[in-house]
Amino acid sequence: MKKFIFITSEGETIAPNGSTVENEQVIGIVEGIDNEDEALKKLLQENPWIFDAEFNVAEFQTYQIL
Repeated sequence: MKKFIFITSEGETIAPNGSTVENEQVIGIVEGIDNEDEALKKLLQENPWIFDAEFNVAEFQTYQIL
C-alpha cells in the first residue's frame, strides 16, 4: 500500500509577524491506497471541509511519498 500527499497553491497563510504569505499548503495525507485516484477519493470522503472551503480539487498536486 502507498501513501500520498495533496498540496494546493490556493489560499494564503498568515506569518507569525501577521503578514500574509502566498505559498503552497498541505491539504492532507492519505495512507493505505494503491493509486492516486483512490487516494483522492479517500481524501475527499474523510475531509468534507475541503468542499466547504471551496478548494478547486482539480488543481491539487499529488505526490506519492511512500
